[in-house]
Amino acid sequence: MELDGIRVGFAMTGSFCTFREAFLQAERLAAMGAQLVPVMSDAAAGTSTRFGTAASQVQRLEEIAGRPVIRTIEDAEPIGPKAMTDIMAVVPCTSNTAAKLAMSITDTPVTMAVKSHLRRGAPVVLALASNDALAGSFKQLGMLSNMKHYYFVPLRQDDPEKKPTSLVADFSRVPDTVLAALHGRQLQPLLSDRK
Repeated sequence: MELDGIRVGFAMTGSFCTFREAFLQAERLAAMGAQLVPVMSDAAAGTSTRFGTAASQVQRLEEIAGRPVIRTIEDAEPIGPKAMTDIMAVVPCTSNTAAKLAMSITDTPVTMAVKSHLRRGAPVVLALASNDALAGSFKQLGMLSNMKHYYFVPLRQDDPEKKPTSLVADFSRVPDTVLAALHGRQLQPLLSDRK
């Protein structure tokens, strides 16, 4: 399998409407042989929404990964020093989390997981889901696109008429982006109109 033995940090932040698709991609990565190291932000692990209860979301990721979700900054910090991951995928990645990563702010389990992972110069894949990516968050996304080790899952405007500043990753391309990033390559085209 293409990802046999590859340790993929699979981090989820609070774009709850994309959780269903995120879980499908976690399952695909596991089916490709990846060993998932699950991480959830405080919002992702602690907020019940119309898309599911907090407990059910945590349980689902733990079942897919076969291990407990990392849910604290303290538990995320050893990821880099202990070389626990070969690649980190933030699926979904909110613009809030992306902005924090661009500014090196470490105040959630996910931002700590990424920061700790980056200590080793290993790749980070971001599957963005943001209603203001083409507005207030645009600057930070531009910064990240120019920073070493960051790779984006190809993006599209999900509803240009009703949400003209919104961008969402094509979640079906998460595995391909992970494979490309492991070889130091940004999957192209980055911007797509594909649905």
